[in-house]
Amino acid sequence: MNCDKSRSKALKIAVCISGVESAALSGADKDQVVVVGEDIDAVALTRQLRKNLGFTELVSLGEDKKDPSPPPPPPAAKVEAPTPQPMVVWSYPPHYNGYPVHEMMAPPQESCTIM
Repeated sequence: MNCDKSRSKALKIAVCISGVESAALSGADKDQVVVVGEDIDAVALTRQLRKNLGFTELVSLGEDKKDPSPPPPPPAAKVEAPTPQPMVVWSYPPHYNGYPVHEMMAPPQESCTIM
């Protein structure tokens, strides 16, 4: 990058990529862009820079070296035992099967009625 216009253009492109938290110029001639963020698509960033500025080279890729301090533990919440609830018993009336069935039998016949 040899002019201020191309440097500002590079920073605008870098900031527009999803996941970028910050972008800054570095190097002796301020010809390198340092991009910080999470889940940055390096291919998409390089492609956009090449499309708009010309020659682009990805120098390094890595995680941020910051030492995150562990978050303070949340205050302990007082846990109360639930109050016992009265037991509920449901009773249903007896089941009715419908109509009663009666079987009627004819008196036995002594003779054969077919003949």
